[in-house]
Amino acid sequence: MLTEKISPRYVELDSWSSGEMLAAMYESQLAAAAAVRAALPAIAAAVDAAVPALRRGGRIVYVGAGTSGRIGVQDGSELPPTYDWPADRVVFAMAGGLGALVRSAEDAEDDEATGARAMEDAKIAPDDVVIGIAASGATPYTIGALRAATAAGAVTVALASNPGAPLFDVAAHRILVETGAEVIAGSTRMKAGTAHKIVLNLFSTAVMVKLNRVYHGLMVHMRARNAKLKRRAATIVSEIIGCAASEAAQLVEQADGDVKIAVLLGLGLAPLDAARILARHDGNLRMAIAEATHESKHDGG
Repeated sequence: MLTEKISPRYVELDSWSSGEMLAAMYESQLAAAAAVRAALPAIAAAVDAAVPALRRGGRIVYVGAGTSGRIGVQDGSELPPTYDWPADRVVFAMAGGLGALVRSAEDAEDDEATGARAMEDAKIAPDDVVIGIAASGATPYTIGALRAATAAGAVTVALASNPGAPLFDVAAHRILVETGAEVIAGSTRMKAGTAHKIVLNLFSTAVMVKLNRVYHGLMVHMRARNAKLKRRAATIVSEIIGCAASEAAQLVEQADGDVKIAVLLGLGLAPLDAARILARHDGNLRMAIAEATHESKHDGG
């Protein structure tokens, strides 16, 4: 496995100055980011398969052990506050349980049956999207989970850094990010971890955009539930409709923190009409604004 090989570039690492060491590690991080480019078509295919399933009410499920599991938890846990994605539609299957997020449980990853049981316990169904993450692509827990999820008819995605990884054999979508040998042989929290974080960022963000949670590069599906988010929501509304910040803040309050509704209120719609138009366009603010603007011009004419 390439991720376990010793890199000639770094065999003298422990004899270098701090500056030399950091420069070399930084160089490897840049290489990890660059390695993602070749995987973009595979990521796009996974996004396009995931979106229809999630529209039907499916869940996003992250599966992994060690660093891979922790990266998955970080990605998924940020979806509710950023995109108002329902918390009950994000599932984490972490080898060793969520306690392994802060305390290593190395032996927990060695059993395929445990991974399969995690999918059974989660009641994985055809509309779920299950992402298995493993730098080596050979982690038994993750293989068992993806195998079971595929058997259940779910949309399955395998993310690994070794060509020919066994994980790819049990998933419909295969994302290979060839990060090669690590700075410290086998320490996949480094290059592979960085690359996998990028892949998950790209995947989940693209999915949320496709699910109409972004407009003009803004988090319009966010719900303003605290002071910071209310300020952010007011800034978003002000940016979209071109009103003063104070007016935007009032619109956000009238919309009970719903940014999309606040935008449509700012365009002159009544709350019920705003909700009706949004529902008709499946929450797509761009299309809702187009309809609201068209109706306004028509009424004016």
